[in-house]
Amino acid sequence: MNFIRSLVHLLWMAITVVPWALFVLLISYFVSSTRLYWVCVGWLRLAVNSGTRILGIENRIQGMENLPQGSKDPAVLLVKHQSTWETFVMPVIMPHPLAYVFKKELLSVPFFGWAMGRLDMIHIDRKQRSRAFAKVVQQGRRLMDEGVWVIMFPEGTRIPRGHKGEYKSGGARLAIAAGVPVIPIAVTSASCWPTRAFIKSPGVVHISIGQAIASEGRNAEDLTLEVEAWIEAEMRRLDPEAYPDAAVH
Repeated sequence: MNFIRSLVHLLWMAITVVPWALFVLLISYFVSSTRLYWVCVGWLRLAVNSGTRILGIENRIQGMENLPQGSKDPAVLLVKHQSTWETFVMPVIMPHPLAYVFKKELLSVPFFGWAMGRLDMIHIDRKQRSRAFAKVVQQGRRLMDEGVWVIMFPEGTRIPRGHKGEYKSGGARLAIAAGVPVIPIAVTSASCWPTRAFIKSPGVVHISIGQAIASEGRNAEDLTLEVEAWIEAEMRRLDPEAYPDAAVH
């Protein structure tokens, strides 16, 4: 049954993304970047809602009160990355437009990547690290001044359930350079949507938003370690079955 559900959901996303992407490409020349962003979020909401109805995946969110409240208050979101699910969910649940930092190769993905290329986001060439980070800071500052939050996955790639990747300091460095807080976010998506897996399972994905951490006067490595400590401790609290070494309370 899970195989059939997963296949149906994949086909549904494939069928709907084509006309949606073509529509985005068409209107991108006539509407503002903000309006275009929310049009794209409409497809992500469709993917998430269909994930709930078809796959049986539900989101349980806590900590929304920890997000900056002002319409122009900036932030860098640093999110645990286990599957595609959180890349779909985050723009749907967040009250501000988000700008992902992603490798430019994704722009070549048919339809989805083409539409993404019309959005005001930060795509980088990982082969040119120093120039790439300078671009992240330059564009990140501009976007956050406009009320857009920058979202990054500090582990850099999807990490299997119960594991921890190497937390990179790029998000902390951006926050320090821009003088904005970081928001750590834990996500247990792999309990339902395993890393790089086709078959998904019904269940609850916990999304926990931590308190803002100020970046002023901080060292990037120390700030990254604080983010890592909070996210990994929260992952063990939310999904103790995935961590045999987690303390039982």
